[in-house]
Amino acid sequence: MKKYLITGCAGFIGSNFVHYMLKKYPEILLVNLDKLTYAGNLENLKDVEGDPRHVFVQGDICDKELVESLFAKYDFDYVINFAAESHVDRSIKNPEIFVQSNVMGTVNLLQRAKEAWYDAEAKTWKEGKKYLQVSTDEVYGALGASSWRPLRSAPTAPILPPRPALICSSWHSTIPTVCPSTSPAAPTTTAPTSSPRSSSR
Repeated sequence: MKKYLITGCAGFIGSNFVHYMLKKYPEILLVNLDKLTYAGNLENLKDVEGDPRHVFVQGDICDKELVESLFAKYDFDYVINFAAESHVDRSIKNPEIFVQSNVMGTVNLLQRAKEAWYDAEAKTWKEGKKYLQVSTDEVYGALGASSWRPLRSAPTAPILPPRPALICSSWHSTIPTVCPSTSPAAPTTTAPTSSPRSSSR
């Protein structure tokens, strides 16, 4: 039986995915983690209550101990992260919440998955384990004018921790009067872009 950790499962997209998976796969276990903020509603999962293949856990993806305990208990085969703050107006009013959930929460899930699935001594990953990030432009960045691909997720882009230049760039494109452009790290375009990797620290 394949075991999944699904986050943000009480939201619109996450809950529809839960219903789809339970309908399509009879031999499956879905452990559904949701903080139940403004975007989460247990009514979306009302009709799967009592299904032994569905386990709901109320909690935060930023909670290291909680996520560790779930990995230890269920030995997940897959992680699918739907959890994210996604309302633009809310991101402008309180950006700290967005960074905490969308960035730090995602990092926590990735790190817990790495600890569970990666053998550092052998430098090998457990077979069949997968992590899928499902999110919005607040996480991936704005779309280009003629392409569906988010500007900051090109296949050749290096995978790096969040850099201050990116945050400043995004802030400037949203609130230009607060963070005026004085260097290439804070472009005047409306779409956030990546700055070149610094050659020294």
